Amino acid sequence: MQEYAYIHDEDNVPDTLRDVPFLESFSKEHLDDVLHSSAIIECDPNDVIIEEGQEASRIFILLAGEIDVVKDGDLLVTMTNTGDIFGELAALEDEVRSASVVAKTKTFCLAVDQKFLEFMKPKEENPQFYAALYEFIAKLTAKRLKATSEVLAARDKELKELKSSLAEA
Repeated sequence: MQEYAYIHDEDNVPDTLRDVPFLESFSKEHLDDVLHSSAIIECDPNDVIIEEGQEASRIFILLAGEIDVVKDGDLLVTMTNTGDIFGELAALEDEVRSASVVAKTKTFCLAVDQKFLEFMKPKEENPQFYAALYEFIAKLTAKRLKATSEVLAARDKELKELKSSLAEA
């Protein structure tokens, strides 16, 4: 895994970054601040981007490639979409990482350092910036919870059908 400082030209944000929903939620000035606190991460297959249990200070945005989210050795999800966000909850809550993230293919990510961002833009002085950030994180979390609820409801239905068929047998 290699890391490169993201050299940001404030007058020319690449389309790849402009189209990322997370970054769309910021004004141009705020987007510049986010990008100045970022690095590009280049990963080969099987590189560990996030290790379960490690301290957190970065939010990651998938720019290209595929990643696996793994908890206790079990695959939870594979992310493949440009703009997919991972690592946001632990970074925002100063918690340890709850899962590992491993590159499945050649992968490129934008890593936004939350601690550096807070240093550049203290929360007390920049409520609009953090309102946009937390609004996006809340929407992302709600979307993930909805997807998880749908999977759990389907598994519950399967379990009930299985129990019913076993009772009839």
